[in-house]
Amino acid sequence: MTDPPADHDAYLRAYYEGNRAERERLAARLDRRPFGEGLARKLWRTLLRCQDGEGLIHEHHRDYCGHALIRSGGGVALCEIQDGHYPSRTLAQWREEADFVAFFARQSDWSCSGWEPGEPVFYTEDPWSRSNQRLTRAILRRFVPLW
Repeated sequence: MTDPPADHDAYLRAYYEGNRAERERLAARLDRRPFGEGLARKLWRTLLRCQDGEGLIHEHHRDYCGHALIRSGGGVALCEIQDGHYPSRTLAQWREEADFVAFFARQSDWSCSGWEPGEPVFYTEDPWSRSNQRLTRAILRRFVPLW
């Protein structure tokens, strides 16, 4: 078995720097239109009909599966999913419909992607995490019935 490069972080930085222009070109094409209050409210109400620990998990495979919205303790949690079903790190949590709707009504594919520094819940400097299995308008619409 070979050892990883001596400076593993430097190796990753070089890899991501090499495809930076392509990643930025694709990010620039992300939809910046807010999801809106109607979709956000319908999303909240659909999530509240789920059992605790269930909800909007849009990827089901081994390892990292991106962001999900999970019914949790009388509210909804935004979390990362591992192995297709297991919520790991909680990024945010809402107990009140008004707070959830206000937050998600202003979001967009762009802000959820992790590229927008003005949206700290989603923002990341990690190039691997940006646009990696994140929530989008299309994913939300598939989850919410009759939208």
